[in-house]
Amino acid sequence: VQLVESGGGLVQPGGSLTLSCAASGFTFSGSFMRWHRQTPGKERELVAVISSSGDYTNYPDSVKDRFTISRDNGKNTVLLQMNRLKPEDTAVYYCNVVNFGRIYWGQGTQVTVSS
Repeated sequence: VQLVESGGGLVQPGGSLTLSCAASGFTFSGSFMRWHRQTPGKERELVAVISSSGDYTNYPDSVKDRFTISRDNGKNTVLLQMNRLKPEDTAVYYCNVVNFGRIYWGQGTQVTVSS
């Protein structure tokens, strides 16, 4: 299993970024996918989940109505569109999958929201 995130960077408050996670090594179209984030000294936080078909998504209140998760099962890719970014969204963002009971993580991509 391999998960490779990209798309992070520095953005001003109120701006937007789209993160991408390229997946391989498992049946992507049959798997729920998740995005998490982590800041130093804090536990990793779930920010979005999408079902295998893409017809179910869920978000915590902290990002609801600002973040949108989507997937392309033909390209084995899951996206996280982040709008109206806030300084508190600054974190390393990871995509994640559970495959045969084992949790896999990508290497993460840094998002910094600052003026």
